[in-house]
Amino acid sequence: MPHKVLVVDDEPQVTDVIKQFLETEQYEVLSAGSAEAALKTLKSNSVDVIISDECMTGMSGTTFLGIARHQFPDTVRLLLTGHAELDTAINAINIGEIYRFFTKPCNFSELRAILKQAIQQKELVGESRRLLAAYKRQAAILKKMEKQHPGMTKLDKTRTGSIIIDDGSSDFEAFFSDLKREVRRAEGRSDKQADDKGPQEL
Repeated sequence: MPHKVLVVDDEPQVTDVIKQFLETEQYEVLSAGSAEAALKTLKSNSVDVIISDECMTGMSGTTFLGIARHQFPDTVRLLLTGHAELDTAINAINIGEIYRFFTKPCNFSELRAILKQAIQQKELVGESRRLLAAYKRQAAILKKMEKQHPGMTKLDKTRTGSIIIDDGSSDFEAFFSDLKREVRRAEGRSDKQADDKGPQEL
C-alpha cells in the first residue's frame, strides 16, 4: 500500500509539479490549496507526510503545522518556503516540530531522500509504540498472575541457566490455566472463543 502525502500550497502550479513528482515515486498524493482545506483533508484521511508551503493566504504554514502537530501527531511534517530566513526556520521547528525545512525551488533529489528517511522514522516510532504497548500488557498479566499465585513468576535457575521446577508444586496447572485466560482476555478473546478454536499455545 503506497504511503500517503499531503501537499499544501496556495499556488496550484507548485502543487501540481510536486504532486506529479511524488506520483512517479509511487506515493499516493493529496493536495490542498489552503491550511484550512488541509485540516479538513487530514480529518478524513490517514496521512503519512505533510509538505506545506510557509507563505499562504490566510494561515501560514508554520501555524498550520503547529495545529497538525497537536491534532495529527503521527504525521511527519515538512515545510517549504521561498525565503531562507532563520526566524522562519526556528518558528517552524518550535511550533510545528517539522522534520525538515526546504527552500523553493525544491530540490527533488533531496526531497526524495528526505521523504524516504521521514517515512522510515515514522514507521520506527510506530513500531516502538506497538512494542511498548505489548510490553505493558505482558507486564500487567504477570503482575496479576504473581498476585494470584505468589512466587510463580520468580524462576530459580541453575548455574548454566536452566530453569528449576519444583516437582512438588501443585499450582502449575492452575497458574498456566489462569495465564492463558489472561492472555486471551488481553487479546480480546473469550474463553468460549478459545475453546471453539481448540487448544491454544502461549
